[in-house]
Amino acid sequence: MTIDMFAADACLEEGILPFKLPDDPRYGYQWDAQRRVFVIQIPNGELVYCENFFSPRVSDRAQAYFLEHDTPGLNIDDHNQIDPAQVNWRNIPWHQYQMQMYGKQVPLARFNAWHGDSHKPFSYSGMTLKSHDWNKGLLYLKEKVEAIAELRFNSVLMSWYRNGEDYISWHSDTKTEFGVNQVIASVNFGATRRFLLRRTTNPTEKLDIPLKHGTLLIMRGQTQHYWQHSVPKEAKVSHSRFNLTFRVLKYEQS
Repeated sequence: MTIDMFAADACLEEGILPFKLPDDPRYGYQWDAQRRVFVIQIPNGELVYCENFFSPRVSDRAQAYFLEHDTPGLNIDDHNQIDPAQVNWRNIPWHQYQMQMYGKQVPLARFNAWHGDSHKPFSYSGMTLKSHDWNKGLLYLKEKVEAIAELRFNSVLMSWYRNGEDYISWHSDTKTEFGVNQVIASVNFGATRRFLLRRTTNPTEKLDIPLKHGTLLIMRGQTQHYWQHSVPKEAKVSHSRFNLTFRVLKYEQS
């Protein structure tokens, strides 16, 4: 695959937000005609959403790019048989990290890769992710997202959810390395998965956002301080989902 085979589309036209917000005056949205995205107001935060930010053609290409490898005989669709450490990946060095849980090392329920400007590793939840250089494919996607976010990102956390059994539990991204009121730009390829947000002060107050093939979602403002998010298990989902969260990491901090 060559990088010039990528081409991005923004949301094609103004429309009605394709998911429901609570019937509450603290919630609302408007259409940003210049950037062609929805800007969503939530209590103590703001979201930017575009369901078709990347076209199906681009999204298909991206998904294939993430999985390219040079390992003979590997069936990339047989998720249970993939040991990412034994695969000669061409573009994304996928790895299954171990996290500390109840005094034991437990394999993470997804594969990850970390890319950024610095070679410094990134640590969270007792795991240390090795840093890898940007490649042309990731830089292209990053530049398209930066144009909407109006911010330059210096790192990306990639997550491969192999099927509906892979998930991430409730959490907020509040590490000091990301500064105050960090902006997280999430792009999604592959299977549609539910992305849930809940208020830290009232966990019954939730949003349920479908993240589809090619969808962009940006969390900004105070969202990480007042909201948690998760991707729950979905037994009926049999296909992979790839999530890229672009971030600004303060590398000068340890």
